[in-house]
Amino acid sequence: MDSPVVTQLFRQLFGRHPLCPSRHKPSRLTTTIHSVRRHRQRASCYSTRSSSAGSDAVPGRRNESNWQQRTTLLPEDRSDEFRRYPTVTAKDLRGRRERPRRVKMLMRDFIEDSLYNPQYGYFSQQVVIFSPGEPFDFGSLRDEAEFQNVLSRRYVEFEDRLDAAEGQKSDTRQLWYTPTELFRPYYGEAVARYLVANYKLTTYPYHDLIIYEMGAGRGTLMTNILDYIRDVDPAVYARTRYKIIEISSQLATLQSSQLMKSAAGRGHADRVEIINQSIFDWTSPVPSPCFFLAFEVFDNFAHDVVRYDLSTETPMQGVVLIDDAGDFFEFYTPQLDPVASRFFRVREAATDGRYRVPYPSTKVGRWLALNRPFAPNLSAPEYIPTRLMQFFDVLGKYFPAHRLLTSDFHSLPDAIKGLNAPIVQTRFERRPVPVTTPLVHQGYFDIMFPTDFGISEAIYQAITGKLTRVMSHEEFMTRWADVDLTETRSGENPLLSWYRNASVLCTV
Repeated sequence: MDSPVVTQLFRQLFGRHPLCPSRHKPSRLTTTIHSVRRHRQRASCYSTRSSSAGSDAVPGRRNESNWQQRTTLLPEDRSDEFRRYPTVTAKDLRGRRERPRRVKMLMRDFIEDSLYNPQYGYFSQQVVIFSPGEPFDFGSLRDEAEFQNVLSRRYVEFEDRLDAAEGQKSDTRQLWYTPTELFRPYYGEAVARYLVANYKLTTYPYHDLIIYEMGAGRGTLMTNILDYIRDVDPAVYARTRYKIIEISSQLATLQSSQLMKSAAGRGHADRVEIINQSIFDWTSPVPSPCFFLAFEVFDNFAHDVVRYDLSTETPMQGVVLIDDAGDFFEFYTPQLDPVASRFFRVREAATDGRYRVPYPSTKVGRWLALNRPFAPNLSAPEYIPTRLMQFFDVLGKYFPAHRLLTSDFHSLPDAIKGLNAPIVQTRFERRPVPVTTPLVHQGYFDIMFPTDFGISEAIYQAITGKLTRVMSHEEFMTRWADVDLTETRSGENPLLSWYRNASVLCTV
């Protein structure tokens, strides 16, 4: 971690929340925080040839079945703990109220536990979705700068109201917004136009319009879509069914109360169903044609991390060790788990071997990289979207007649080091606080990945057998939104310009 603000943040987190029982004392805090920072800077220094010590170790010689990556720092050896600690998964930890210690897990399980654990996960406990109140009247705004100023003012007012309702100021509230909320109702109406047009071209009138939305947040997209269909095409509305799949029990409860109340008020209640379940636990076949919506969902799917042996190009999978003090250490092993191993096979076949790697592509380049002074013997990290591949598996197996519509970020500024690496940040005193590693206190940090739409599209096609199209956010909105209603007096259009780093993928 790089910022002194992070130290102050952790003092507040550990001092207020009982889920961190060993970090209450201020005298312990300073030592622990510096220890965590030191260890995380060295966390990528370990790699292991096997998950346990071999029986062929030679007396008097260092056991070469466990070895450390060459670095400019000499990290503390944690190989013995790596051998002894049990391996757990995010699923194993779902019922735990306290963050785990004395265990090891794959990086994707660490990230998924950090984001989605029902007791302490980021999306389960911390996140508040910003609502700007009344829709913006873009035609009355001078330009994008004025839109930004009005948005900033509403943002502060929204958080002030939350503080007043809670009776105290929150320094650690995780507040974020979505394009659905910012550009309500125009964003949702654009999606609705797409759905109605494609429904009529394909399965109308022989099948109902069945819509699944994953990660619906406050339900704004659902409301805007149903409002539009009801008002514009009553015949299609009569055959519309909307199903929300929500992993967060907290958000599902909110949706079941407030959203269903709103849906009832708008006449939508009899066609809305909220399913409190992870999509990865889905086991019910849905043979009917349907549309599957996933907006800004891929960015929070857990990834695995791999590094490559620069001499052999062998991928080595990252494993996170959590010691008895709650500090994190990162190990690498050439023994890929079945999910990561399958990802490499599918990616190779789907792309015909054409994809980027985090090391020089030529033998000369790799030799030079290996022989630099103090050069590491492993490549920079690559974060591979194994959970995204598993999501495509679910669609292909249980939703064979689906049509996918998804939007997410193809690039992210200020990402941590590595290929396809995430942004890792939290909010403290209403300011973003970025850090340089995903190995952070579980539940208080957003871990958000870019989506390589070229690779993702190829893998989706290979798994589902469907044809797709990828377009920019601007291209999609220009075609399907009423862009005249989001244009400012200067001619600037925030709906088209604000999400230039986002792309849209749809089944054709």
